[in-house]
Amino acid sequence: MKDSPRVSRRNLLIGVGSAAVTGVAGGGIGYAIAHDGSDGTPATPAADAGPPKYRSRPDLRTLPDITITTPPNGTSGGYVFLTPASGAGLWGPLIVDETGSPVWFRKVPDPATVAIDFKVQQYQNKPVLTWWEGTIGGTGGQGVGQGEFVLSDTSYREIARVRAAGTEQADQHDFVITPRNTALFWVYDPIPYDLSPVGGPKNGVLHDGVIQELDIATGRKLFEWRASQHVGLDESYAPLPVGDSAHLPYDYFHANSIGLAADGNIIISSRHTWTTFKLDHTTGAVMWRLGGKKNDFQQDDRSKFAWQHDFRQRRDGTYSVFDNGAGVTKVHPYSRGLIMKMDEAARRVTFVAEFVHPDKISAPTQGCFRELADGGSFIGWGQDPYFTEHNPDGSVRFAGHLPLDNQSYRAYKADWTGTPMDQPALGLHTDGGNVIVSASWNGATKIAKWRARSGEQPGALSAALEGTRTGFETTLTVAGMPEYVVAEALDASGKLLGASSAIPVRV
Repeated sequence: MKDSPRVSRRNLLIGVGSAAVTGVAGGGIGYAIAHDGSDGTPATPAADAGPPKYRSRPDLRTLPDITITTPPNGTSGGYVFLTPASGAGLWGPLIVDETGSPVWFRKVPDPATVAIDFKVQQYQNKPVLTWWEGTIGGTGGQGVGQGEFVLSDTSYREIARVRAAGTEQADQHDFVITPRNTALFWVYDPIPYDLSPVGGPKNGVLHDGVIQELDIATGRKLFEWRASQHVGLDESYAPLPVGDSAHLPYDYFHANSIGLAADGNIIISSRHTWTTFKLDHTTGAVMWRLGGKKNDFQQDDRSKFAWQHDFRQRRDGTYSVFDNGAGVTKVHPYSRGLIMKMDEAARRVTFVAEFVHPDKISAPTQGCFRELADGGSFIGWGQDPYFTEHNPDGSVRFAGHLPLDNQSYRAYKADWTGTPMDQPALGLHTDGGNVIVSASWNGATKIAKWRARSGEQPGALSAALEGTRTGFETTLTVAGMPEYVVAEALDASGKLLGASSAIPVRV
């Protein structure tokens, strides 16, 4: 990833009216925001849309607000990782803290249209952020992706892009980095297929679920598996596409998660067969099916799932899944995080626990259910824009949601330390003969305080004013009208983490 171009002084000095002032340093983008002028309307790229949400970053005008409905109480700490999707057009990976305040956001670059499955993983024994970028289409509302995966380091520098081997593009549903520094993910491959056994055309098209495992560093393909070679059409609960959609591929399998079992073999989820599978990592042979029409296990009724997502093995050997319970049909009254105990030798599965939203949400699509380090669990409610953190007994200890017209395919909670390479961003405006300083630093997680230094010359800023960080953007009021202002980010011990450029107050 190339470094962002530096902003010239000329680019920063874009004023409006005699009282206008301001610029933004950092991130390679310059903005000017006028205030105290004729009508006080900010001179931003969208001047008719009202004042910017963040004066230091007016480009984040349409960043969605996160509402916290249950404040954190005994939580595991960490941040929430989301990929908001709405009609606002500002899509990308988003980190927020436990107050709902943004910590880091990156807009998806063209020509990609959405970001999906944003999370923390380990690559080469270091923490990385990973997400998928691309476009999504599909049959009957079931999303099928064409794109690639991004790996970013703790300074938000892109270190790798993982693309599917061959001519196909990677699907968005899952991306897992293994201890071998390989990547496991899905490809949806449309292939010619005889659909007459299920009432379709003989010369039909099938969406085949294809697993690829690639070496991330070299892109070399190490493993491939095709659902069509192991799973029959008769196992699907999904109807054939009809009417105007009859020409589209039949998405009989709809793979939506992949991971490693404790023994190193592969576990996957197929939404449209209501089945999770364990695969031999060497041969690709199906070791067992759990759920669906060809279930290898005896199951009690409370452990049965339908239209599911995100099948995983937990640290204690149990298995978990996000049981949508709804999709093309509604099978269960509400969605849930489900934990099951599995006896592979005896082929028996029993219910352990379920985790439910207080409002008994039924999510027809998407969603995830993950174990946290302290034994709690975190749920993203998919098509419904909610997330909840649960104690081991199922009670909710933290909850919130995106705007109700949004959704996030998955939502995660994890620890993260970010140290961005760019400068803090600074926005200034005047009010009543004073200078209002707005400071932010996209992605910085160690900021405890902000300091504004001001004076008559950029190299001689003697006056200093400090304030506690109050969210993504912190505001300080500098008395009087100095010529220049700098914003400095400080950690809890007062150590300087980074500083903006010196911005002139008057233009």
